[in-house]
Parts: sequence; structure tokens; C-alpha cells
Amino acid sequence: MDYQDIKLTKEGAVATITIDRPEVLNAIRDNTMFEIQNALDDIAKDDSVRVVVLTGAGDKAFVAGGDISVMAKGAGYLDVIHGLPAGQQITWNMEHFRKPIVARINGVALGGGTELALACDIRVAADTAIMGVPEINLGIIPGYGGTQRLPRIVGVGMAKKLVLTGEHINAQEAYRIGLVDMLVPKAELDDAMAKLCKRLASKSPIALAMGKEAINMGIQADLRTGLSIEARCFCMCFGSEDRVEGMNAFLEKRKPEFKGR
Repeated sequence: MDYQDIKLTKEGAVATITIDRPEVLNAIRDNTMFEIQNALDDIAKDDSVRVVVLTGAGDKAFVAGGDISVMAKGAGYLDVIHGLPAGQQITWNMEHFRKPIVARINGVALGGGTELALACDIRVAADTAIMGVPEINLGIIPGYGGTQRLPRIVGVGMAKKLVLTGEHINAQEAYRIGLVDMLVPKAELDDAMAKLCKRLASKSPIALAMGKEAINMGIQADLRTGLSIEARCFCMCFGSEDRVEGMNAFLEKRKPEFKGR
């Protein structure tokens, strides 16, 4: 498939989706989101891919936010009421994608950039990254899940502070509050990503999917319901060939070779 706003590359077990609009610091528009979904659809059908990386082109920006030159042309409520839910659905699909998605935050990640990162499973940031949800400065609020995922990740108080002030925070502060999960020197970002992706790719695809599902669904439920979700996901793993391989490999003191079955 030909893409206009992104690039999709595959190397071994890792697929990389690169938002490729460096002339606008990788700002996203509706087409960008649709192309991300198309790339995920492609990856979902490829059993050789076990890990997905989401990043931005160049070394300045992950995603600088929404493309304001496009957004400014909207006349009002009716211009967004149909398009916005589609974008929200795509971030939902990212969050619930069966394969782990790692955000490689290589620079500025503001507004929609932070929201895309929030929809990923693991966020790895260069120490030069800048993050935030400054939509309040434009007279709007985050619309791709920022008001919902931020409090789940950094807590209600910190989420309100970020959303209501629109402040930018550096990578060190983002790591301190739990907005990013790994913080590495920019020069070491690619090495850190390679090691993390290699480690993830070595795991059972079934266990990866069930681990994601148990956490994603359980966090939205009460504890008893969450335990039931965990039990179901555990049983799905236990009935797999990968479970047999993993336990046999452990007993035989060798590395397992998981097939995703």
C-alpha cells in the first residue's frame, strides 16, 4: 500500500510505523490516523511481526500535535463530531492491538503526539524529548483520549495540571510522573529500542496478547471482575502450545522457541 503521511517498514520481528511529515514536525491530520490504522491492519495479518514501533521522522519531533493549519479551517461542532470518534477509535485499536506497540519518542511529543504515545503499551523517550497536552492554549481540550488515559497513567491531579495549564514538560519530568516508562540518552535511543524489541519479540505472542488484554480490560473493571478477566486470559495461555514449549524449555535449561500457537 502507498502511504502519504507515514512509512511502514519491517525488519525481522519488528514493524516500524514512522509518521513522516517532517516539514510540519510530524503533525497529524485525519489522513495520518487512517494510515496508521491501515498499517496496523497490515501488521495484524503478518505472523512474522511480533512487535510494533511507533515513531516520528527526523530527530526533532515524535509528533508535534495536530495539524493546526487544517484544524483552523473547521467552522464548528459539526466539523468534528463525525471525524473525532474515528480518531478515538484508532487510538483504542492501538491500545487493544494484540501485538505490543512501543512508542519511540525521539523529540517533541505534544497534543496528539502525547495522546498517540499514551495509546502505546510502552513509552521510551530520549532525554531531549518534550511532552504535554497544550490544547487548552488553542481553546480546546485533548480529543484523542488525553483526558481519559492521562489520569489512568499519571493520576487525576497531575492529569488536570497538565490539561488545564497546557504546560510542556521535559523528558525527565515525564519519566518522574510515569508518563514515560524508559528514559535514555538520545544517542542511545536506537540501541535501547533494539534491546527492548528483541526482548519482547522473544516472548510468546499469545502470552503478550493475553497480558495486554488482562491489564487493559481489568483496569476498567472492579477487582473481582478483573480477577475473572485475568483467569480467562491465563487459561488461554495455559491451553497453548507455547505454554508447553515454555515450561519444557525451562526444565531443559534452554531458550524457548515460541510459535504463537
